Amino acid sequence: MILEIADVLTPDDLRQCRVALEAADWQDGRRTAGDVAASAKNNQQLADDDPLTARLGQLVLARLSGNDRFVAAALPLKVLPPRFNRYADSGHYADHVDGAVFSVPGTPHRVRSDLSATLFLSDPDEYDGGELVVASETGPYRVKLPAGHMVVYPGNTVHHVTAVTRGARIAAFFWIQSLVREGERRAMLLGLDESIRAVRTALPDDPSVTQLIGLYHNLLRHWSDT
Repeated sequence: MILEIADVLTPDDLRQCRVALEAADWQDGRRTAGDVAASAKNNQQLADDDPLTARLGQLVLARLSGNDRFVAAALPLKVLPPRFNRYADSGHYADHVDGAVFSVPGTPHRVRSDLSATLFLSDPDEYDGGELVVASETGPYRVKLPAGHMVVYPGNTVHHVTAVTRGARIAAFFWIQSLVREGERRAMLLGLDESIRAVRTALPDDPSVTQLIGLYHNLLRHWSDT
């Protein structure tokens, strides 16, 4: 399941991020890639230990924790602290699959990448190219969202970022370990959650609401891995 989530960041959040990132110490993104990925990767990235990475990452995490759509879709157990990248001057990232497990910097903890996420910080009219293209069962899924919007997609998919030929594409990216490992089960739970919300709005006193909520939590209890 590939899901676009609007307005993760507020306009004030975006201004804060953009001002800080315009003056950031961008480094060659290939320094963070493995041997195979390094040959495919041509972008810039903030260092994991850069204080700005931690500060802006905490802002993103705070907004995600209050985003009902993200929580319902991802069912996050762990979220890797966000990282930040920049594509410009024909920067691109060829076809690749994200690593399966990531270490949390400065801790003994690890995060399994059930889901990958890209949070756009540049508006589409600020740059040419720079589409995120995710392979899906129905063909390539092309993503180029307004600033503050995010896409979440399965971590095991082949994907790439097309070359940026004008301007700069700045984004946050991170990975999520879900309570529910299987994507099909997460999709069913999201559909059930959406149905419950619709029924509660239309029939708030209907006893079926309680039954549906119970079904949701029993499925989550049965499928979750903590």
